[in-house]
Formats: sequence, structure tokens, C-alpha cells
Amino acid sequence: MAACVQAASAPAAGAARPTRKRTRIAMGSTDDYEETGRIGTGAFGSVHKARHRGTGRTVAIKRLAAADGSQVALLREASLLEASGRDNPFVVGFHGLARRPATMDLCLVMECVGASLHDLLHQRRCDGMPPLQEATVRAVMWQLLTGAKKMHDAHVVHRDIKPDNVLVADDRTTVKICDFGLAMYMAEPPPYETAGSLWYMAPEVLLGKPDYDALVDTWSLGCVMAELIDGSPLFMASNEADQLDEIFNVLGVPDETTWPWFSSAPFATKLIPKLNMKRRNLLREEFPKKKLSVQGFQVLSGLLTCNPDKRLTAAAALKHPWFATKMNAPELHLQKKEEVPSTLPKIKRIRVLCP
Repeated sequence: MAACVQAASAPAAGAARPTRKRTRIAMGSTDDYEETGRIGTGAFGSVHKARHRGTGRTVAIKRLAAADGSQVALLREASLLEASGRDNPFVVGFHGLARRPATMDLCLVMECVGASLHDLLHQRRCDGMPPLQEATVRAVMWQLLTGAKKMHDAHVVHRDIKPDNVLVADDRTTVKICDFGLAMYMAEPPPYETAGSLWYMAPEVLLGKPDYDALVDTWSLGCVMAELIDGSPLFMASNEADQLDEIFNVLGVPDETTWPWFSSAPFATKLIPKLNMKRRNLLREEFPKKKLSVQGFQVLSGLLTCNPDKRLTAAAALKHPWFATKMNAPELHLQKKEEVPSTLPKIKRIRVLCP
């Protein structure tokens, strides 16, 4: 019989800050599972496909790389995933923890979904397929924004939403957000870490803002939307300064009218002298009407707004008329393939404590 682990709640940082609820997480053994293959591997560890010996259910098992604090990190990720996925069909399902008897290390047991959105978009490009239809982009974004809204309602910020961390179900009707390794609770007091993947990181994080919020996720979702439309990432650089330059090349350099505190941000004081302050917003030129309708562009530009105070929340985006069309089990028009090799360079994933 499975034991349970109780995740401790963090102290609230004031009456206005949301608090974390205590959760009880099921605990089993890896001996209960038969591994059938490897799904992915990286600096974080590895994810394996496995079958539960008793029920026959196929699951994904995540192991963190051996490091000081890795077990605490896995417990933290389990708690965040459990909170985010509760009654949320667009976050990968959480099944509990499993302990490896030989080492006593913990593993995360999750729903096994399918290939990543990143790999499927890459495969479309390699096959010379045309861009996704706008109806498909709308269907994917409705699911991702709905998943993000429920996640934010649970007081969780993902901080690393990108196509690699979006899984596409085998029936091609559902997408699910995964990998909560960099997520955090809104109950945690600032300063917050600079965390995320460079190409999808919000400007306020790149600028060193220590008290960012859930709007960093909606920026990332805007980047995902742009990639769904064009098939390639919109902003690509190799360091934080160049990443900001890529963003401002398309969206224009903020000023006191569009973003009042921009010039006083820690990193901005070093960056502003190097920028061409006359740059204007070229986003519509990147996504003309032949690529994206007026209503679709309003959602995209609302998500890709540099000033987080003016950026769309997930809840506000879902109320936009672009999503008025009901989308019941939409076909996502992504080819069904178990494993799609990727030759794209790895995206810089950052987790650095702010000074």
C-alpha cells in the first residue's frame, strides 16, 4: 500500500499574499513499474516511459540528476505540479512519487502524454509543411491560456513555458503544460530568481526586476503563439543583453510613456546607452493580415507587451472575441509521431540568484 508524503506550506508574506495549502502526495516504489524506454534527458536528469505492473497504465517517470538538494527540489516540483494540475486538463497529470529501493532516491510519476510541441513544429519545418492554420493556433492557445489561468488561480507561476514544455496528446486534440522544475508559488516573497529559458523570458525578468509575477508566463505564451504562427522562435539570442535587443528590435524601445519604470530597472541603466531609442513597434509587419487576423493580432500583441502592467493576463486573453468560437476537441494538425529527432540548438535555461 502506498504511503503519503505531506508537503509543508510556506509562510505567507503578508495578508494580501496567497498562501499555500498542505497537500498529501502518494508514495510508491519504482519496483511497481517496468521501464519501457527513455523519453528525454538533460542537465536536470531524465524522463522514462514505464508501465505500472499492477494496472498496466503507461506513465512517465522523472529522475533528477544526483546533486545536493535534488530530492528537496523534486518534492517541491511534485507539490507545484499537483497544485497546478488539479482539475486542469491542460497540465500534465500527476500520479505521485516513487522511491527507488536501492538508493532511496525519489522519482516523479506523471501522465505519459506524447511528443513535445517543439519537436512537432520542428518536424513540420523539416517536412516542408505550410504554417499552421489560424484556427489551429487559436485552439492551441485557448488550451494553453486555460491551463495557465487555472495554474495561476492555484497561485503557481511556471516561469519556463516554451514549446519544449508543451506536450501534444497522441490523438492530436489536446496540449498539456509540463516540467515544473523552475515553477514557484506566488506565496514566496521576493526577490525572485532570474529563471526561465532565454528565448521565452519576459523583459522584466531580463531587466532584473526582483518582484515579477504571473505575467511572465503570459509573455512566454505570446512567444509560443508567435512560434505556432511562423514555425520558428520570434526572439533568439545567446545572452540577456542581446535577447532584449532582439525584443526591442521588433517591439520598439520602451519609454516613460509606454513603460514608466523601464529606465530605472537595474539592467536598463547599462543597456539604454547602447539602444537606438527611435525604434518603433514592427510586430504587425512580422505578422501581417495574411498570417494573422485583426483579432488574433490583438491577442498576440496583448501578450507580447513589454510593460507587464499593460500585458494581458491569461484570464483577460481568454475573454477576447478571438476565442468566441467554440473549439471542442479541435484537430491540431500535427503529425503523429512517437519520437521526432531535433537538431535545433538547446535553448539557454537559466536559474541564477539575483544579486
